[in-house]
Amino acid sequence: MKITPLDVEQKQFRVRFRGFDVSEVDSFLEEMAHELKTFMSENEDQQKEIERLTREVEEFREREEGFKEAMVNSQKALDDMRTNAEKEAELILAEAEMKAEKILSTTHNRLTQLHEDISELKRQRMQLEVELGTILEAHRKLLEMSAEAVDAEEMSEEKLKYLKRK
Repeated sequence: MKITPLDVEQKQFRVRFRGFDVSEVDSFLEEMAHELKTFMSENEDQQKEIERLTREVEEFREREEGFKEAMVNSQKALDDMRTNAEKEAELILAEAEMKAEKILSTTHNRLTQLHEDISELKRQRMQLEVELGTILEAHRKLLEMSAEAVDAEEMSEEKLKYLKRK
């Protein structure tokens, strides 16, 4: 059972022979009631403050949990983004390597074709040089034969002239 300041103020004592001085007891009881009232009021205020602080602490804990969850989610999102970026980078790199291989292959094939074309042109040049040399030799022989024929004809004509003169 709680004792209230009113209980202290209204408390009555029996008076006995050689008992307490009633006015001192009443004065003391009033003083005690006042102090008890002050303590109870302070206690009530402190209880309210404790309740308020308890609610605040609970709110802070809830916020902290929210922040922790947000941090975990943010970290997970960052990890996912990093993983996706790494995969995308690997895909881009693989695609670039394939394109580079294709370009190198095409360039190599083109280079091989150019070497073959150069070799074919050299062979054709040599063949043309041989054919031109043969044609030139044939024409030179024809010219020699033609010159011999002209010389022979001139000689024949001279002989005929000589014979005609005779």
